[in-house]
Amino acid sequence: MAKRGDSPLGTPCWVELLTSDPARSQEFYGRLFGWTVEDPGADYGGYKNFLLRDVRVAGCMRNDGDAGVPDLWSVYLATDDAEATVARASENGGQVMVPAMDVMTLGRMAVVVDVGGAVIGMWQPGEHRGFGYVGEPGAPSWFELHTRDYEKSLDFYRAVFGWKTRVEGDSPEFRYSTVDVDEEQYAGVMDASGFLPEGVPAGWTVYFGVADADHSLSEVVALGGEVVMAAEDTPYGRLATAADPTGAVFRLHQPPSS
Repeated sequence: MAKRGDSPLGTPCWVELLTSDPARSQEFYGRLFGWTVEDPGADYGGYKNFLLRDVRVAGCMRNDGDAGVPDLWSVYLATDDAEATVARASENGGQVMVPAMDVMTLGRMAVVVDVGGAVIGMWQPGEHRGFGYVGEPGAPSWFELHTRDYEKSLDFYRAVFGWKTRVEGDSPEFRYSTVDVDEEQYAGVMDASGFLPEGVPAGWTVYFGVADADHSLSEVVALGGEVVMAAEDTPYGRLATAADPTGAVFRLHQPPSS
């Protein structure tokens, strides 16, 4: 059981589903990952938390269509000063979508667009410390930025969020860096210029841990979702890509056998 307390500054601390059909999404993920739903009340505008064994692991909010974005999963990075982080993002070529704002007593949030066009949130914890499990079945497992502006994006996150990065691959076929804190890896950045389809923006991808990627994919289909990319073995485990019933894309991560 991999419990997570406070996430190190600059690393993923929360994931959030934007969905046009919250009820259907809650049923889908509840049956797929064993999640239950916490309703914090009307003051939070319909926002719900997903719980794994009574511990928060993700959020869910309605996509009313006003922003013109599809249903999707998003990532929040931990900060100790949301307002200062937003200012650094602007100074380094980012665009502000949601300025720093209080979320009751839970914390402060903001959302920016990085220099490569990817949307990234930030969370300054108050009472809400972020997800409580990571890297196990039913919990967020990995977080990955796919960008066409690889070097510029790395520079942006180093300047804005204080990242220290390590090169994992530097060939035309595989350019990849990880975000490291005290020799532990927390997220990855991939040069996606060679495979992102035209018109598809850069963005963050969330991986969820599973015990059996092939079985989980069959469950996705049975629950009304779709297989985007079949499970395949990699040096990092068996990986697959799926879409939920409203089209939000996520990945499945079955760790390598020990």
